[in-house]
Amino acid sequence: MVPFSILDLSPVCEGSDAAQSFRNSLALAQHAEKLGYTRYWLAEHHGMPGIASAATSTLLAYIGAGTSTIRIGAGGVMLPNHSPLVIAEQFGTLESLYPGRIDLGLGRAPGSDQRTAQALRRNLSSDSDQFPQDVIELMDFMSPEPRQPVRAVPGRGLQVPVWILGSSTFGAQLAAHLGLPYAFASHFAPQQLMQAIQIYRDTFKPSAQLQKPHVMLGFNVFAADTDAQAEYLASSWQQAFVNLRSGRPGKLPPPVDNYRQRVGPAENALLDSVLSCAAVGAPETVRTGIEAFIARTGADELMIASSMFDTGARLRSYELLAGVREGTH
Repeated sequence: MVPFSILDLSPVCEGSDAAQSFRNSLALAQHAEKLGYTRYWLAEHHGMPGIASAATSTLLAYIGAGTSTIRIGAGGVMLPNHSPLVIAEQFGTLESLYPGRIDLGLGRAPGSDQRTAQALRRNLSSDSDQFPQDVIELMDFMSPEPRQPVRAVPGRGLQVPVWILGSSTFGAQLAAHLGLPYAFASHFAPQQLMQAIQIYRDTFKPSAQLQKPHVMLGFNVFAADTDAQAEYLASSWQQAFVNLRSGRPGKLPPPVDNYRQRVGPAENALLDSVLSCAAVGAPETVRTGIEAFIARTGADELMIASSMFDTGARLRSYELLAGVREGTH
C-alpha cells in the first residue's frame, strides 16, 4: 500500500486549551514515528477556536525536539499571509535544527476569514494572486545561488523540499509547471479532486527536486474496534465541520450518538460530500474504503486527518490504520 502520513490541526477540544492541544500533538507525532508514518504535518489556520496550529513553524520546532526520525512540516503555510523571506528564514531554522526532516507545504488561501486576513497582513501588499511569484521567490531564497541580493540566513542553500497545496485546479497547474509534489485537500474540499489530479499528471514538468509527479491526497480516517464505535467517534469532527461551514466555528465538541439522524438534509449533503474521502469503521471497513480510494485516484501517498475528542481514541485510530497498511489487521 502507498505511504501514509498525518495531517494535524492540533484540535482544541471543548473544556480544553491550546497548551493541552500541543501536548496531544507531540504525543501523536511520537506515536506516528513509532508506527512508521512517513511525515507529520501541521496546518496554518487563524482565528479558529478549535485549531491551535496558527504559529506553525514555532509548533514544528516543539514537535521536532520531541521526535527524531519522522519528517515534519507545514501542510501548509498560507504564503499570502507572509513575506517569502521570513518563511525561508523560519524553515531554514527548522532545517538547521532537524536536518533532512523538514517539508514546506505552501497554500494560497488565507486560512482565515477576511477580517483576520487583514489583521495578519497589516501593511503588507501581498495577495493570493502573487502566489506563484512568491513561491518562486521563496525557493530562490533557499537555493545555493540565489538570484536576489537579499540573503536568507539561515535558509540559503538548504533547499527545503517545497510542496504545493490546493483544493482547486490552480495549485495543480502551478505544481506541475514548477515540477513540485502536489497535495490536494480532498479531506475537506473534494469537489475538484479528479480534475486536479489529471491536470497535474498530464502537465507535469520534471525539476531538480522531482523527476515524476507525486500526488498526496488528504483523507479522513476514523478507525476503532467496531464500526459503531468509529461512527460515534467521527461525530465530533462531523459536528465541527457542519459548524464551520455554517459560519459557527468552535472548539471540537464531544461525540454524540446518531448525529446524522439529528441534522437536516443540507447538513447531511455537506457531510456526504466530504465523506467521499473518508473511511469510518473497524479495520476491515477502513481497509476497503482506503483501497477503493487509492484505486479511484492513483494516489502516491495519503495524508490522514483524524480529529477526535478523545486523545487515546485518536492514537488508537492511527495505530489500527498502521496495522491496515502493514496487513496485520
